[in-house]
Order: sequence, then structure tokens, then C-alpha cells
Amino acid sequence: MIEALSPVIDAVFPPRCPLCGDAIASQQGLCGDCFAEIEVPGEPCCALCQWPFEIEQAEGSLCGVCLQSLPRHDGIAAATLYGEGSRKLILALKHGGRIALAPMMARMIARQAAVVDAGWLVVPVPLHRWRIWRRGYNQAALLARAVAEVSDAELCVDALVRRKATPMLGGLGRAARRRALSGAIEVSPQRRAGLKGRNLLLVDDVLTSGATSEACVSALKRAGAARVMVGCFARVVDRA
Repeated sequence: MIEALSPVIDAVFPPRCPLCGDAIASQQGLCGDCFAEIEVPGEPCCALCQWPFEIEQAEGSLCGVCLQSLPRHDGIAAATLYGEGSRKLILALKHGGRIALAPMMARMIARQAAVVDAGWLVVPVPLHRWRIWRRGYNQAALLARAVAEVSDAELCVDALVRRKATPMLGGLGRAARRRALSGAIEVSPQRRAGLKGRNLLLVDDVLTSGATSEACVSALKRAGAARVMVGCFARVVDRA
């Protein structure tokens, strides 16, 4: 239905790049110059966490962090590496109210998480209710809904709940992040039974230190999830 109406929609609302405003071919996309600002993860990278390697490695190689301590998640699927272009899109979605960007961003996540299909369950990283009240929506839930649609997967938007408000984690050390998140994220009692034995894709907008996703994955695994991958739009990589 939407495809049939596309010519009418384009005539009334000419497609524009959401970043710079230049004319583009379709409603869902970026212009060539803005797309060039987006860095998509590729090989070589860690087989488990997708951390980029500077030099070629044997297939299936793990980075030093994963070798030292295997993460609880079962892989990371990041649509982009965090940079100027991805930052603009995230800020527009998260703080600018540009919720129409979610389907485009979700399709980019789904391409990296190609293993996800109708047998999977898609779960967003939760926001505390006070933050939802201020913002009006959970950007991770918008992305998760769109990822589920494009992947033909099942969506469980309330599988996780954030029981307490947490401070901004930027600038905090690893131990401080863990203390801030201790007891903050739990599985909803009403959804616990439906998670047992399932393959899950945990969706968020940005993966920075991994502390929040780690808390979510731990809660989901304790509830009996068989496999939990992390899907995000942007992955922060400290190239130093």
C-alpha cells in the first residue's frame, strides 16, 4: 500500500536527505555526500564483538578483550562505527524528535544482523519511565520495532524494564558503570517464561562501553535465553 502511494507522497513531500536537506531519490535514504560520512564495519574484525583489526587476521580470530574475558553476549551487529555522520543521525532520532529516521537506521542494523529471522525475538534496551516521560519515546524501542518488521522477527518491547534511574555513564570508569547499573535492569516477570530457550537480538542506538548491554544480556541469560546478540546503529571504537 505504501509503495503504491510513493509517487503521490514524493510529489507532495519531495524526498530530502535528513542530514543536509539536499534532494534524494527516495524518502528513506541519504545523499551521496552524507552517506560518505557513514563508516560501515567490515573485515577484518573480531569474530565475536566486531572490534576492527588493524591488520589481517585468521578467520574466526578474537580480539584481546574477548580472549581475556569472553563476553556474555553472542555477537555484536553494528550498522556503523560512531562518527560525525552516525552521530548526526542518532542525535536527530534521540533528541530531535526525528522518529521517521528509525526505519532507515533499523534496515542498516538488520543488514549486519542477517542471521535474525522469524525464529528470533527482538528486544530493546529499556529506558527508565522518567526519561520516557521527558523524551516522549524510547529510541531503542523504535529501532527494535523496525528491525523486527524488516527481519520478520517477533518483537517484545517490554521484555526488559529499568527499575531505577541511572546517571549518564559517560566519563565513568568500568567499575563505576557497573555500580550505577547494579539492579537497574531486570526481565519483566510477565515476559520471563517467553524468553526461555529463545534467540534474542538486543537493540540499542549506540554501543559505547558495553556496560548497559552487558547488564541487559546478563538479565536475559539469567531468564533462560539461549542466545543474545547485540544490534546497534553505531559502535564507538577508540582507535587509540
